[in-house]
Amino acid sequence: MEWKTVAVTILVVSLCFLAIPIRVGPDHSSEDIKLFESYVARYNKSYRGDPTEYSERFERFQRSLRHIEKMNGLRSTQESAYYGLTQFSDMSEDEFVQRALRPDLPERGRKHVGASYHCEHRKRKEMNHLEKRAAGVLPKVDWREKGIISPVKSQGSCGACWAFSTVEVVESMYAIKNGSLHLLSVQEMIDCAKNSNLGCEGGDICSLLAWLKATKSAILPEKSYPLTRKTDACKLKGTVAKTPGVRITDFTCDSFVDVEDELLATLATHGPVAAAVNALSWQNYLGGIIQYHCDGAFTSLNHAVQIVGYDKSDTIPHYIIKNSWGPTFGDKGYIYIAIGNNLCGIANQVSAVDII
Repeated sequence: MEWKTVAVTILVVSLCFLAIPIRVGPDHSSEDIKLFESYVARYNKSYRGDPTEYSERFERFQRSLRHIEKMNGLRSTQESAYYGLTQFSDMSEDEFVQRALRPDLPERGRKHVGASYHCEHRKRKEMNHLEKRAAGVLPKVDWREKGIISPVKSQGSCGACWAFSTVEVVESMYAIKNGSLHLLSVQEMIDCAKNSNLGCEGGDICSLLAWLKATKSAILPEKSYPLTRKTDACKLKGTVAKTPGVRITDFTCDSFVDVEDELLATLATHGPVAAAVNALSWQNYLGGIIQYHCDGAFTSLNHAVQIVGYDKSDTIPHYIIKNSWGPTFGDKGYIYIAIGNNLCGIANQVSAVDII
């Protein structure tokens, strides 16, 4: 039996030296390290001197790089969305949600369904003849070209997208009505707005508009109540209703799901609107039109933006979205989303505003 043992031993040893081809992925390590070093310097990341966090961030950065490669590989046309490094690329998905998004928006949004200002557009269109307006809207409307859209702002680490988007719509509506654009105070809304709004810790467009209308509160000029990007004590003095500024007279909080032509009609004939969206897939967005991979479910809403127009004449018809992550994010602060399939939940909860 000893010869069998020797034979087995020789076989095992021989196998150890056989050249068996094994498929492995490309080694990105050295290239990734150089990219990360450049990334940390570009965004002046605070963890440069912390070896432990530096290493953890590098691993998250590498996951973003592989995801970016995957998403860019799925592009169907030159106009399709493309992805690359952003200020969020060293974050895990969970951290991105917690730092830049508001995952409680679906819960907040449900309380507005059925309210007097919430409209199911299949019912409302019969009253306002929106189907006729939808059939006759211009192929392209870009309110930026009319000079009624303020510069892109940055909310920083303050979770008040709800205040930024709402105030920006009021700015636009004031400019349409009065012929001049004036910056209004987002910080006033962060500090003072009630009705379950919690400053930088969260809020929602419909609750803010309901509060503004019910209290007859005025939105002050930006210079009178400057942006700090943190929640402070409200600095308004005296009776709120007597404070000078811009007041709203009415608003809607609408669902345009399955009737996006009517949303286009509203944009064309009324003006820019504020909308709740799902921005989870925007973490590494650089530009182009989002056509896929952006869940539209009401339960996935987590951010608020201003819709400033649309272009139906483009190869890929799309909405023009003004974001609040600064002018260096996306396409100079803007994002483009294809029309027609409620991508990113763009049609779930949309608010139009009327002002005095």
